[in-house]
Amino acid sequence: MHIVEWASRVSWLIVVCALILMGWGYGCIVRGDELVGNGTLAARQVLWIAFSLPVMLGATLIPYHVFRRFSYLFYAICLVLLMIACLMPPINGSRAWIPLGFMNLQPSELSKIAYIMTLAHYLMFRQNYRTWSGLIVPFLLTIVPVLLILKEPDLGSALLFFPVLFAMLFAAGARPRHLVLIALMGVSSLPVIWWQMNAEQRSRIIAVFLQEDGGDVPKGSLYHLHQSKQVLALGGTWGSRWGGMPSDDPLAYHLPASRTDFVFCLLGERFGFWSCGVVMALYLILFAKGLHIAAQTREPFGRLLAVGIVSLLAAQTIVNLGMTVGLMPITGITLPLMSYGGSSLLATCFALGLLINVYMRPGYQVCPEPFRFGSKTFST
Repeated sequence: MHIVEWASRVSWLIVVCALILMGWGYGCIVRGDELVGNGTLAARQVLWIAFSLPVMLGATLIPYHVFRRFSYLFYAICLVLLMIACLMPPINGSRAWIPLGFMNLQPSELSKIAYIMTLAHYLMFRQNYRTWSGLIVPFLLTIVPVLLILKEPDLGSALLFFPVLFAMLFAAGARPRHLVLIALMGVSSLPVIWWQMNAEQRSRIIAVFLQEDGGDVPKGSLYHLHQSKQVLALGGTWGSRWGGMPSDDPLAYHLPASRTDFVFCLLGERFGFWSCGVVMALYLILFAKGLHIAAQTREPFGRLLAVGIVSLLAAQTIVNLGMTVGLMPITGITLPLMSYGGSSLLATCFALGLLINVYMRPGYQVCPEPFRFGSKTFST
């Protein structure tokens, strides 16, 4: 594919939205460094953005059908990396990273992409999702990485697998009673997940129901919820950068993980309420474009891949924004494209690159009607 043809096929809407979100996230990380006093994460984030953009565009060069051939191998490698991470010394109380010297690799970020590829590969055949027995494999593909990620422990990343599973089964055409079964299985697994949580994770869930506005600054898990809403509200309509009145109380700006999990709070404080609305609109545009790509793609693997990527990023965004404003428990999930983090940004850009890849090759010539075939009549 020549460069001119490639440029004409790329979905520049996705690229532009991603660039704006990364740029705005960088501004928030700069603000976080200012509040810390001697932070250096903004300088590092510039390097991650410089690495991530070529990854996004590079993922569009190889037809996504090639990735399908190696999906099971990619999935197996990620499981091994998750097991290795569990053996590493804890960082901030979690064994979620593998030190590589120049960076700390977070295998759970890669495992999400590998999971989507593998599940899309399996579900592209009709008999693999239209029977009760066919649902066993998707459940196993889901529960294995979930249990390994819970072992780290990383509850937030583990929970993201279930909405992705449901969305991809729905897109593949699973029977309604099968979808109901998946939902019931998810609900029935809640006691098991609760049993796997440590005391801190349980306290974060309980804190959502105990939070109160006003009064003294609380302690424990309630402190995070109080501070996130406090910092978010400090910017008012226009933010501290354009006319806002920053608080004189240094405690008002003390928010743990402000440049990672709570970067949206820095957005509200620095740029104001209007910027929060613009950022949410950008995410909606990004997800709507992804669903449009899935709808226009007739090749089964490509459609399921697009649905999986959109559902993953949408679920991650909803959970992050929900915990920021106190509607959901604090689970340590980063905001896609905006939070500081090398593994998260690289994985998100790679996923968006795959989404653009599907857009460039909708696959109309593969089959006349999507998801209406048997394994004997479809060549892989």
